Formats: sequence, C-alpha cells, structure tokens
Amino acid sequence: MRRRRCCCWGPAALLLLPLGLGSLLAAKVNKHKPWIETSYHGIITENNDTVILDPPLVALDKDAPVPFAGEICAFKIHGQEMPFEAVVLNKTSGEGQLRAKSPIDCELQKEYTFIIQAYDCGSGPGGTNWKKSHKAVVHIQVKDVNEFSPAFKESIYKASVTEGKIYDSILQVEATDEDCSPQYSQICNYEIVTTDVPFAIDRNGNIRNTEKLSYDKQQQYDIMVTAFDCGQKHATEDVLVRVNVKPVCKPGWQDWNKRIEYRPGSGSIPLFPSIQLEMCDGPVSSIHTTIELQTNYIGKGCDRETYSEKSLQKLCGASSGAIDLLPSPSTTTNWTVGLLIDSNDMIFKFDGKQGAKIPDGIVPKNLTDQFTITLWMKHGPSPGLRAEKETILCNSDKTEMNRHHYALYVHNCRLVFLLRKDFDQADTFRPAEFHWKLDQICDKEWHYYVVNVEFPVVTLYMDGTTYEPYLVTNDWPIHPSHIAMQLTVGACWQGGEVTKPRFAQYFHGSLAGLTIRPGKIESQKVISCLQACKEGLDINSLESLGQGIKYHFNPSQSVLVMEGDDVENINQALQKVSYINSRQFPTAGARRLKVSSKVQCFGEDICISIPDIDAYVMVFQANEPKITITGMDHFARPAAQFESERGVILLPDIRIVSTVSKMEHSADLREIGRANKQVAVKEMLHNLDFCDVLVIGAELDPEQECLELDHGELQGKHLDATNSTAGYSIYGVDSMFSYEQVLRQLRYRNWGTSATLERKFRVKCSELNGRYSSNEFNLEVSNEFSLEVSRDFNLEMSNEFSLEVNILHSSNSNFMDHINHIIFQPKFLQSVQHPEGSVSPVHSSVVPSVAMIVIIICVSILVLVVTLGVFQLCSARQHSSMGHEGTKEIEMDWDDSALTITVNPMEKYEKPHQTEEESEEEDIDDEEEDTTSAESDDSEEEEEEEEEKVVVQKGDKQNATRQEQLEWDDSALP
Repeated sequence: MRRRRCCCWGPAALLLLPLGLGSLLAAKVNKHKPWIETSYHGIITENNDTVILDPPLVALDKDAPVPFAGEICAFKIHGQEMPFEAVVLNKTSGEGQLRAKSPIDCELQKEYTFIIQAYDCGSGPGGTNWKKSHKAVVHIQVKDVNEFSPAFKESIYKASVTEGKIYDSILQVEATDEDCSPQYSQICNYEIVTTDVPFAIDRNGNIRNTEKLSYDKQQQYDIMVTAFDCGQKHATEDVLVRVNVKPVCKPGWQDWNKRIEYRPGSGSIPLFPSIQLEMCDGPVSSIHTTIELQTNYIGKGCDRETYSEKSLQKLCGASSGAIDLLPSPSTTTNWTVGLLIDSNDMIFKFDGKQGAKIPDGIVPKNLTDQFTITLWMKHGPSPGLRAEKETILCNSDKTEMNRHHYALYVHNCRLVFLLRKDFDQADTFRPAEFHWKLDQICDKEWHYYVVNVEFPVVTLYMDGTTYEPYLVTNDWPIHPSHIAMQLTVGACWQGGEVTKPRFAQYFHGSLAGLTIRPGKIESQKVISCLQACKEGLDINSLESLGQGIKYHFNPSQSVLVMEGDDVENINQALQKVSYINSRQFPTAGARRLKVSSKVQCFGEDICISIPDIDAYVMVFQANEPKITITGMDHFARPAAQFESERGVILLPDIRIVSTVSKMEHSADLREIGRANKQVAVKEMLHNLDFCDVLVIGAELDPEQECLELDHGELQGKHLDATNSTAGYSIYGVDSMFSYEQVLRQLRYRNWGTSATLERKFRVKCSELNGRYSSNEFNLEVSNEFSLEVSRDFNLEMSNEFSLEVNILHSSNSNFMDHINHIIFQPKFLQSVQHPEGSVSPVHSSVVPSVAMIVIIICVSILVLVVTLGVFQLCSARQHSSMGHEGTKEIEMDWDDSALTITVNPMEKYEKPHQTEEESEEEDIDDEEEDTTSAESDDSEEEEEEEEEKVVVQKGDKQNATRQEQLEWDDSALP
C-alpha cells in the first residue's frame, strides 16, 4: 500500500504563492511582439523639427487590449548621433512621431537613413517581459528653403572686341547659389541692369552685342549684370562687365619707338624693350624676323676707328713695312694733293678723270714672291654696255712700251689681279691673272679687300672671308728691259704706243687705306682686326632666349636673323636685341634700323603680311676733348752738353693732359631764372695716334745737328717713329702716358756750336688722325746768356714783370764746365704780390762766381725800385770811377755786352760793385726783406743808403781772396 507525501506550507510560502502565479499568468498574456512597417520615407523642412513620414509611424500589438502587453511604450532609433528622436503619442493606438532634436540644415546634409524599432510595455507597470518589433528602415529627405542669393564667381569681367563685328558671344558671366536643392541652387536667369547699351545676355550668361561697335564713337563700355535663381531670388551684388572696343586688327609690331637715342659711353642699349607682335588671333606655325642696322653711309660702311692706316696696322699687330699709297697730303706725300678727299675719314673719291703717280723709291721695284695689298673700296656698276677696266693700282712702263707688270683692277664687276714675272725671275708659263666674281664689288657699299700674294697662290679676303679665284690664266714672263716703271693709283700710266704718255683705264668709285707690304703676307687675325666694326647689333642675355629661338649674325653684326614658332618667344627675343658702339668718340649721326618679318601659317607659305619697322638710332656727338701740352718752354745749356754723344734731353718734363667740359644743371630750385648752368671740367683718358716735334725756322743741318731717340723706348708700345730734318714724328695708337714717356727721351745734338745757338721747336699731338688736336707747344733752346728785365706799373698799383735767362756762350771752356743747370724760382721774387697769371715762369740756370753775384745785385735793385717807386721818384745817381772799372775788368772775365737791364717807368739805377763781404751781407738782408714784405718808409730809405755804399779794394791778394770766396755752392738752392 503506497504512502502519500504530505506537503506542509508555511506562512511565507503562502505569501509568495500569488506572485509566482502572476508571472506565470503574465507570460501567458504577452505572447506577441509589436509590429511596424518595414520602411518609412520622411520629409523635414530645414529649420523645422517635425518629420512627415509615409506611412505614418504606428505600432500594433496582437496582445491588445490586454493592459501593458497590448500597449506600445517606446520607439528606439539605431544610428550614430542621429539628430532625430521618436516619441509615442498614444500607447493604446501605438501612434508615434519622428522629430528633430536640433535645427536641420539642408546645405550640411540633404538626407538621413537610420533603423527604428517599437517596444511594448511588457507584462506590467514595471515593463518587465517587454517585447520589441522587427527593425524598420527610415529614409528622411531635408526640404530646402531658399535662404541664399546668387553670387558671381568674378568681381569684374573684361573682354575686348573689334569694331565693326557682331559677336555671338563676347564673354560669359557665371553666378552660383549655395542653396542645396536644384530649385533654389540653380541660376535660371541673367539680366543686364544698365540701360541703353548695345548688349544682350541669355539665360546661360552669354553677352553679345546687338549692333556693330565703333572705336571712334566709344572705346569702352561698362555694364552691370545681375542673376536670378529658380526661386526668383536675385543676386545681392551686381557684377561689372567691361568691354573694350579695339580698332580693326592690323597684324604688325606694336609698342616701339621710331627714334632711339644713344650717348657715347652708354655701352649696350635695348632697341625695342616693349615691342609686341599683333597677329590678330591668326594661327601661326613659324615667324622669321630680320633686324638690319644700316650704316653704309657712316664712314667706310660702319663706325670704325678713324686712325691712319699705319696706326691701325700697328694696333692690330700687322707686320711692319706697310707702305701707304693714299696718305694724307703733305710736303713729303704730295702725290695725293690733287685728289678729291674727305679729310675726316681719309676717303679718296675717283670720278674717272684723275689718277696719282707714286714717286720713285716709295715702293721697291722687286716685291718678291710674298706681298700683301690692302684697301677699302666702294664701287658701283660701270656705266655703258661694255665696261672698260677700272684701275685701282697699276705698275707699268714709264716710257716706250705699255707693259703692265702688276695691277689690281675692276672689270665687269669682277676683281682682277695681274702679276707678270720677269724672265730673270721665271722662264716658264706661269699664272698671271687671278679673277674673282663677287656681288659686293658693284653693290655701292664699302668693303675691305686684302690680296695675299704667295706666288703662285693668290688669296682674296673680303670683309674677313676667304675667296679663291674662280679663274686663273697663265702667261709668259716679261722680257727684260731697262725701261723704268711707273706706279699709279686710280688709273694706269700708258707710256708707250701713244703720241703722248697719259693716264688710261680710270677708276670710278672711292678708295681708302690702300697699302702694299712687300715681303710679307697678312694673317687672318690681323685682317679681321683691320676691318672690324666698332658698332653693331647685340643680344643681351643669350641664355634667356629660350630653346625655340634660332638666331644668326652676319660677320659685321649689322644683320641679325631670328626664327621661332611662338609669338611670345619672338617678342621676348626681340626685346633683348640691343645696339652697341665701343668707340670712345663715335661718329655722330643717325643709323637706320629696319625690321622685316615673314609669318607662315599651318599648311601655307605666307599667310599674314607684317609691315616693316623703319626706325633709327641717333648717336650723339661726344664731348670734344681739349688736349693740352705743358712743360718747360725755354732752357739753355752749355755748348759742351749739346756737343756730347747723348746731347740734351729736349722735353724732360712734358705733360699731356686731356680735359672735357660738361654742362651741369643746378638742382637748387631757388636758382631757377638765373644762370644755373655750370661748366664742369673733368680730366679724361684716351689714346693719341701721333705727336710731331717740328723744327721752327730753318730745317736741321744734318752735318752738325740732329734729333735722336733710342728705339728701345718704343718696345712694348704700339708706337713707331720717323726722323727727318724737319723734325721727329712719333705715331701709333697708344696712351698719353706712353707718348709722354717716349717724348721725354727725345734728345737734341749739335756738334757745331761755335756760333750762337738758338733753336725753336713745336710739339703737337693728335687723336683720331687729327680729329682732335692739342695746342701748339713751343720750345726754345739756346746756348747763349742774356738777361732782360722789364717792369711796368701804373697809378693803380698794378705791376707785372717777366724774367728771361739764357746762358752765355763763352770761349772759356773752363768757365762753362762749372755751370750748374737747375731750374729754380728765386726766393727774392716770391714776396712780390702779383695778380694771377701776371708773372711768367722763370726758367734759368745757375751761374757761379761773379756772374751770379751780378745777377743777384741787379735783381735786388729791381725789388728796391718796385717797392720805392710808388712813393717817390729819386734822381739818378751815378757812382763810377776809372779805377773801379779797371778793377772790375781784372776781377771778372765777363762780357757785359749781352747784359741789359731796363727799368720802367722813368729811372735807371746803376750800383757800384761792392766787396764780397758787403755783397753777401746785402744778399742776406734782401732775403730777409722779402720774407717780411718791406716794413716802413724809413727802413727802406736806410736800406737804400746801405745799398749805395761802395767799397773798392785793390791788390792781387784781395783779388785771389775774392775768387776763392766767390765759388758757388748750389746745395742750398731750392
């Protein structure tokens, strides 16, 4: 039998029993989850907080109407920081609402997407055993509000149009709107605010002209434009549109000056610093530009150094021995006297009616197998159908026959050189005529020709370029004869086969610098130097031209060709083209400039015509230098020095200075209206090309006198010298300092000075072949002694005097051996006050013994007369005695016939000779008086009385003592 258990429930258990039963019952009540739609679409207007959902937010629960279990307590949003929240409006119906937690800005975010779930209230008031719905997707769009106005992208719009054209679109303006929706962010319309303008604008912002514009009527239009968005909200600020009207486009160069000014010493200056090529928007494939500096009318084709041909050859390092066949006319080179000449550039013009005979002995008869002929030539086409030979240089028979030994001539625009050898030089068929055919021979322009003869090879250099003869003809040598030859220039001498010898085959054109150098040929380097131009075109900063630019200069740098495929690169390249003139004293005047261009388009040869540029460079005149020669202009020396082997230095202290005067304008405004221009004299350095030391009067007698110079003094300098009985000439391009050095070594010798010697010389220097000449500096040299003193004064206390001292030529050679030659300014002349320039420099030599004492006494008398003559006129007093005169003749071996003392205005003083002690004391007193500038009338009268004392001492002993004490000490002389 089974026993049944019995459960006993305590009081606590009985209390808990209802709770357990409630939970169990609640679980049985909340059986279902809430239900919501699977997706929602919502719209929220920006700056609003309510979201309108479709479908509405409603949650259902099948447990309804059971309390709590059938009710909806919450909606939860799942997402990162969503600006929205969901609230329950009615728990029983399950209605909810989605709203923004903060203002929504469409411009920041237009759409939102997130997850939402619904929660029921569970089993009871505590919300236990709640259930949640499935997840639903919510997509919300933000509705835009038209809060922003349109704004233009640019603050100002600019465009250019050409007159006379109607454009579909001149330019386009563009505005934007910051609203987020297409309705408010899009610009739907543009409008021109300015009235009465010939322009219109479409909905896309394109502006066009409604009529043809005229540059003459109006060059610029300023119009205001506004914009509207699709919400019809207009821009807060209108925009300015500026339309410039251009004249009808003409292709060509713009922004250049016709006149370019060049001042000497400016170096390189740009010709077209701002030039631009206008192509009128035409398509360009290449641009070819030629810049030409036309200088054919300046000198010999361009601005070259105008030194003599000899000086230029020395400067360029040419071989010595060149003979100038067209020198400047002078007494020694008189064969060019009758020719037409432009003296500034040494250009000889031949009109077909004249020629010049070169004297015998100027050019050696035998030129050897090596020689050089150089010349400048300007020649045009020959007149007539059949031109004759035009002789430049010809060496032909003087009489009897008409054989040409050598000649250089032009025939039918061909240059021909003829060289016929003698039988004693060659006896075979040899080359005799060499022909060159060149266009430059008849182009009426200057060209430099060099014919280098290295027989049997003859080479022509024209403007530094080598040309071989295109034709060489052979001939037999000339039969030997004793007929003399005549060398001519500009025509050929016809000595035979005519009734009377005459010139023939005249030259028509201009020649310059015609030289012949026997025995040597010239190098390419020297030839280039001799024909080099000192002016031309240049390019600043070649490295910045760019890779797309090609350029080429001609040898003289007068033509520059540039080529490129980009207009801007061509503009920049042409802006760097400059003019340069390296001469210190360039030839003043205008240089024409011509710029020609060819433009090639794609697939065409020449598509656009560019007008040429015609401009000119104006070279100003350089400030003319003033060359001044100074130095000792008078000196005397003893005959022994003139007769010595070295002679006497003629110009020991010569000084050559060049100055230039410039006008300076004062910067002080207070001086306006007055003479505010000041002349500033500045020393400048430049070269000289010759200095001549000429004899004034009779020419030098080569039997007893000459001028000499050690040629070692010319070494290391570009100088050479020639000597003749008319003087000494030093020539070559070198500095003034070099000329000074050489002139200071020039000596004069005279070994026939038994008679009185007086020689006068004149020194004159030149720059640029006489274009700028110095003053004529005269020098007097003598070997006799004379003293001449003159004094003039008037009642207005003005006074001036001059002193000239020469040395006596004495037969007593012992006396002359003791003469000390020192140029000095005596101290006793320094205390006398003179107006500036009233006292001429004193050039003298110190004479010892009695002669010097006499000089000092005489000058002391002069000083006393000057100081006393203003206040009183004294009667003439003569103190002389026969005994004293006898003593004077014994004591002094002196010829006073050459001593003349003239005192002006009215009085003549003769001072007795004094003893040696009194003379020395008086000399000291006179020096002290000079330094104190004379003190009072009383003291001057006392000094005069002291001066008039005469002490005569006799006796051989006294004479001997006097001779010993009168030995002259020159150590104290300044």
